[in-house]
Amino acid sequence: MRNGFFRVAACVPSVAVADVKANTDNIIYMIREAEKAGADLAVFPELSVTGYTCGDLFHNAALLDAADRALAEIARATEGLRVAAVVGVPLRHGPQLFNCGAVVARGRCPLIRPKQYIPNYNEFYEKRIWSSAYGIPEAEISIPGLDGTTLVSTTALADIAGVMVGAEICEDLWAPVPPSCAQTLSGADVIANLSASNDLIGKRAYLRRLISQQSARGICAYVYASAGFGESTTDLAFDGKAFIAENGDILAETERWSNDPQMIVRDIDIEALRRDRMHQGTFGDCARRVAPQPVAVVAAVPADARADEAGWSLLREVAPHPFVPTSGSEIDSRSAEIVDIQATGLAQRLKATRCRTLVVGISGGLDSTLALLVAVRAFDRLGLDRSGIVGVTMPGFGTTGRTRSNALVLMEALGVTSREIPIAKAVEQHFADISHDPELRDITYENSQARERTQILMDLANELGGMVLGTGDLSELALGWATYNGDHMSMYGVNSSIPKTLASHLVRWFAGRADAEEMRRALLDIVDTPISPELLPADTSGDIAQKTEDLVGPYELHDFFLYYMLRYGFSPKRIFLLARAAFPERPAKEIVHWLRTFCRRFFNQQFKRSCLPDGPKVGSVCLSPRGDWRMPSDASAALWLAECDDISASLADR
Repeated sequence: MRNGFFRVAACVPSVAVADVKANTDNIIYMIREAEKAGADLAVFPELSVTGYTCGDLFHNAALLDAADRALAEIARATEGLRVAAVVGVPLRHGPQLFNCGAVVARGRCPLIRPKQYIPNYNEFYEKRIWSSAYGIPEAEISIPGLDGTTLVSTTALADIAGVMVGAEICEDLWAPVPPSCAQTLSGADVIANLSASNDLIGKRAYLRRLISQQSARGICAYVYASAGFGESTTDLAFDGKAFIAENGDILAETERWSNDPQMIVRDIDIEALRRDRMHQGTFGDCARRVAPQPVAVVAAVPADARADEAGWSLLREVAPHPFVPTSGSEIDSRSAEIVDIQATGLAQRLKATRCRTLVVGISGGLDSTLALLVAVRAFDRLGLDRSGIVGVTMPGFGTTGRTRSNALVLMEALGVTSREIPIAKAVEQHFADISHDPELRDITYENSQARERTQILMDLANELGGMVLGTGDLSELALGWATYNGDHMSMYGVNSSIPKTLASHLVRWFAGRADAEEMRRALLDIVDTPISPELLPADTSGDIAQKTEDLVGPYELHDFFLYYMLRYGFSPKRIFLLARAAFPERPAKEIVHWLRTFCRRFFNQQFKRSCLPDGPKVGSVCLSPRGDWRMPSDASAALWLAECDDISASLADR
């Protein structure tokens, strides 16, 4: 395991039915290829040493003797390698014959796990050949040609480079309660499944969902390798299915119907899996009930076998925008679901308060645009007249024609009530009242405008018998980029769980569904407008001069930092490692600079999050003090900042 990651390979070798020598050579070749790829674990198909479709030949001594010799040869071939493998072999044990997965590593075979559920329906007649291992006692056996003993067990785990690995075989996964359930509750981080699953119409898609769900239920990685080209097609066809899954996500899968061997390799985030198990107390509660007794752990590969190798690079996709839907055909449905959560939250609040008027500050920026679009959807759901939504533009010292124009186009297209209330004179009077020099463009200059706008919205809501809809988003809450008792306040905040990168995506999604071309153009221009509170005067060309990302850093970085800090509780060093993979085009020094900014602001702005307005939770990351994030406002950031400084120092030494 390196940097908390464990590299796995799912292997589909060429198969020659009953040709043990050819299969052995193919397996050894792929083990060596997995070693070259830096894998910690390579998983092979069910009965890969002999081929799955040998039928009654499995009761022939010649085949079984050859399989015994092959297991010893494959184990010896791992001598001097750092990769461990799980290969499929038949095993004569007492008077019975078992279908097994054998762990081989460092020239040994420390563990063999027999198959428990033997299918005997439809095209399967396995009980004719195999015995079920359910309930058999653990036993130590010797394998001719190998040193040491081998544990035969249905419960033991293999310790491979500090990672606990369990295994099950094909039908085991299809049982109502697969053996991997108990294995993960006993501590298995990774489950290997050795399979020989023939293909049928729709079976691959079903199996894909099954693997994904099992990895999610066990909060584990699931490495599935199934037989491919070369197995007998007398009655069945095998498409060479292999999958690598992690906690519900399919990280990689093989192509179908390949005539050639295939191997997929990915890094599994063991640190993330273990954190989720710790964080979700239900997992531990279930473990004490279902797997109260400790199981045997067999040492296979030392924990330091691949510890933090020089030149190591992460082998998995790290999405630069983890909050934004990216799952192909599901993008539309996922976006609609997010908006419906927001709209449902607001609709219920309006219904509960018997409120038919909503006051929203409309700046022509991203957040207020999304809030207005959600408000319209909530009103439509309740059958309320859209004129009850009062959009208020409040031009100040920094308002540009671009944002004001987009705001007006949007409100007109949506059919809401539009009001314009300039704030310059009121703010100038306030400056005079507190003796502030208006030429001093400091925090007072900026926050006075934000608080004046909030006062207008609140008082207007009182006058109209309505409520103020907040527009601030999750990214701003994380950074504290909101004026306390200014835009920080509202009666309900529909964007409180929406980070800036997701807000941009959702507005673009709305643009793709706009009925009017003018509205579509306005929405797309809003997405392309630089993010700004527009509190400082525009430049000489009338364009936005105050750009938020110039001051606090790129929101795509901050959203990335926020996701991994809250979702997984990662340290700055680990977040930095992932950010380097997600943003290869950004200099390392830039990433750590803004990571330090994020940590500093996240801690010292907690007081703003301790008194947030209500708002609906949308995703797995939320900062509501009423449930998702409870942190003292005076917590120290020293540990996090020191770690950022260590990263900077290491970069300076290179």
